[in-house]
Amino acid sequence: MARVFISPELRELTGGLSLVEATGSTVRQVIDSLETDFPGIAAHLVLDDRIRPGLSVVIDSTVASRGLRAEVRPNSEVQFLPSISGG
Repeated sequence: MARVFISPELRELTGGLSLVEATGSTVRQVIDSLETDFPGIAAHLVLDDRIRPGLSVVIDSTVASRGLRAEVRPNSEVQFLPSISGG
């Protein structure tokens, strides 16, 4: 199972857990797995069948460019982080 790091803002949905495990071979499947275990979390991660604006998905220290279709391996580490922009 993939290890998913939970941001402080979402920990109330996971009972305070900062690290959880989820199944799935894509980001979409991982979010569906999280939603099964922690109802309501998907609404904070997905909007209109896309990763929410302002969020980036990081898989194994690499920002995923394929959004919900990005591949997740069984031993991957996944994070949902605020997007960084600048000038």
